[in-house]
Amino acid sequence: MGQHREALRRCRAAGAHLPDEELKALQVGKVAEEAGEAMHALHGLKGLTTRGNDHTWSEVQNDLIGAVIAALLAMHYIDPTGARATFDEILHRRTRRGREAAATT
Repeated sequence: MGQHREALRRCRAAGAHLPDEELKALQVGKVAEEAGEAMHALHGLKGLTTRGNDHTWSEVQNDLIGAVIAALLAMHYIDPTGARATFDEILHRRTRRGREAAATT
């Protein structure tokens, strides 16, 4: 995240007119929106849409990355100075190595 701080600042500046709590909530909602777009693309890929939209795995991946970026931005909005440490801690805890380390202590 460090190399993209300027992009994060620009995103945050775009919502500067909003109260912090509202901005955080809207960004969390953006994560859900992007994930929903990935599901829509997957449905289209599998031929499950009524409009007959054709989609590709590349489109699914694009929307998944959109959800990841939105989630990272939400983390930054929630805690600008501690987002990276929180991310690292949660990632470690959610991996097998982190769970195994926690089980031995």
